[in-house]
Amino acid sequence: MAAPLLEPFAAIRPRPDRAADVIARPYDVISFAEARAAAAGRPLSFLHVSRAEIDLPDATDPYAPAVYGQAAAAFAALRDSGTLVKDETPGYYAYRMDAADGHSQTGIAGAATVAAYESNHVRRHEHTRPDKEMDRTRQILAVAAHTGPVLTAYPPEPTLAALLADAIAETADADADAVTDDGTRHRIWRIGDSSRVAALKAVLARFEALYIADGHHRSAAGARVFREFGAGDGHFLTVAFPADRLRILGYHRLVKDLGGLSAEAFLDRCGDAFAIAPAAAPVAPERRGVYGLFVGERWYRLELKALPAASAAPVARLDVTQLSACLLRPILGIGDERTDPRIEFVGGGRGLGELERRVRSGEAAAAFSLFPTAFADVIAVADAGQVMPPKSTWFEPKLADGLLSLPLGEAT
Repeated sequence: MAAPLLEPFAAIRPRPDRAADVIARPYDVISFAEARAAAAGRPLSFLHVSRAEIDLPDATDPYAPAVYGQAAAAFAALRDSGTLVKDETPGYYAYRMDAADGHSQTGIAGAATVAAYESNHVRRHEHTRPDKEMDRTRQILAVAAHTGPVLTAYPPEPTLAALLADAIAETADADADAVTDDGTRHRIWRIGDSSRVAALKAVLARFEALYIADGHHRSAAGARVFREFGAGDGHFLTVAFPADRLRILGYHRLVKDLGGLSAEAFLDRCGDAFAIAPAAAPVAPERRGVYGLFVGERWYRLELKALPAASAAPVARLDVTQLSACLLRPILGIGDERTDPRIEFVGGGRGLGELERRVRSGEAAAAFSLFPTAFADVIAVADAGQVMPPKSTWFEPKLADGLLSLPLGEAT
């Protein structure tokens, strides 16, 4: 049997009665101020580990050595107090998220191998930023564990679905709502029985690939920890879900200025590639090729006059690519969206009201709302070995921090 793309591991996780005290939103979706507020009065919150700068003076550089030292101390304190405990033997973990609006998804948590990542069996579709990569690398080394799970997806597999359904029929080992989040309920079930583990391994060994959905910096950091620093045994923490259960929201854009154009002149230029119509309400694009634009105190609906050909390369067909090619680059002079300080990104979970607020406040000159990228497009881009533009997909609900951590060197 081929090696499975996910292997069992012995997790560090909260005691069942402490899960609600530990659970935290992912470190990279909230600001410093939001993290400090969320952790206030919650001494066991995992934010004291994942965003340790909240417990240091305000002027502290988030990449300063003191931050990683503080993270290590906070993680050790949670373990020493018995709030976090380590499983004695390896296993898999079923992970279920139930959103307040009725959406649910159940996946499997395990240890992905660096070898699979480097051989493109754990497929990526985004470039990473070196500073963000190194930040997570130093965090992993400081606490001697992978604490941020990488969210991946796989084509739906009935046998795996049945095995996970059987596991979650029992009482969960952790059950908590993410504090200050959207009310999502997060539950974990440990799967340690040898026969169940063997059955899961057999199914996972048949997978050709896992696709990174959320966590490119975390997976890249996991590889660096092993290859560059010789730490651990070549695994990183991963939770995989069936692709048809993932929910993707639009990843919106803000631009700080119109490149010297008035709002009227800007709209006139946009008319070359887009059909433009004023809108009486915020525009949530209903299909591909449609965008919302808030500029000059009002909303507009933009629709591409010419969609890319079906034969075009997968990345060329993306709405984010077309927005850049037809508007951001030629009209506003915004080239590399990864580095240009004139553009910012707003995840779909923040809502269209956030876009309007940011423009009305003067923080931005214009905002664009986008139709969600389909995961089939993510797969097509990854399979073609292409790279998507930055911030192309916003997955929600997000995995929580603190419910599962993979100690360095603990996978089998």
